[in-house]
Amino acid sequence: MKDLHLLDHKNWGSEPTRKGFGRGLVKAGENSDQVVALCADLTGSTQIEAFAEKFPDRYVQVGIAEQNLVTVASGMAKMGKIPFTSSYAAFSPGRNWEQIRTTICLNNQPVKIVGSHAGLYTGPDGATHQVLEDVALMRVLPNMVVVVPGDSVEAEKATIALARDDRPGYLRLARDSSPVMTTEDTPFEIGKAYVFSPGVDLTIIANGTMTSVALEAAEKLFHDGIDAEVIHCPSVKPLDASTILTSVKKTKRVITIEEAQIAGGLGGVVCELLSEYLPVPVIRMGIKDKFGQSGTPQELLEHYGLTAKQLVLTAHHLLDS
Repeated sequence: MKDLHLLDHKNWGSEPTRKGFGRGLVKAGENSDQVVALCADLTGSTQIEAFAEKFPDRYVQVGIAEQNLVTVASGMAKMGKIPFTSSYAAFSPGRNWEQIRTTICLNNQPVKIVGSHAGLYTGPDGATHQVLEDVALMRVLPNMVVVVPGDSVEAEKATIALARDDRPGYLRLARDSSPVMTTEDTPFEIGKAYVFSPGVDLTIIANGTMTSVALEAAEKLFHDGIDAEVIHCPSVKPLDASTILTSVKKTKRVITIEEAQIAGGLGGVVCELLSEYLPVPVIRMGIKDKFGQSGTPQELLEHYGLTAKQLVLTAHHLLDS
């Protein structure tokens, strides 16, 4: 049965995912006095300011020094704290990947890297700030958890969940507003994927800002007589292989869609899974070996073919082939 709320995109709200992180971090701080926050001179932009105002003695401003940001956080984690570090994803993990690898992942310290302003929703800031490689960069690191929330409500839940997780973690956030399709009652758990709209003809696997696009496309496809199953996969690592394989055994065809590089991202990890356990036709939608550019989020999504309209056309092509 179709979830009427999730498919009713005309009544969705809109909010940046980073807003949900800000709320979730305050709640995580209320839940445990071991939660601390560190920022690299972007307190307001990354929405870490609410935590800094409420818990000033648990907040560290390191300045424009992203390598120091994660190194200090690793030391704090070693002493029993639960550090959240915040910067633009272009700078963290973009600038300090080696320090994340060596001081955090190699030592398996539970530092949470929050990469804000990731992807095309960074808009007019252009290619230098529209980091599209971050999911791939973080997924290859041993011990690292990678979460790409679908909206601000889920970003809040993911922040709280990461605070309770004893592994290193990466949380990917967007700058501009995107649809809010989930509610407080929608489940979220690290390592789980969710069937947001069941179907039998085709599996669409999405995360981040693209899950709302997938749901909108599924509604259009349903009117075309195509029953698409939409899987929301916020946990890129660890991956919920069981949910994906169960769906694909039924549908035999897959489209992945993500607002990131398909190489090493969601499309990459799904293809790795299916090539080993269940080879089927797969089309990966996302950024295909290109950099970003300046423009509004909607202009950029249309330019890179990441719209419900393009997803519908892709689904028809896959089913007709």
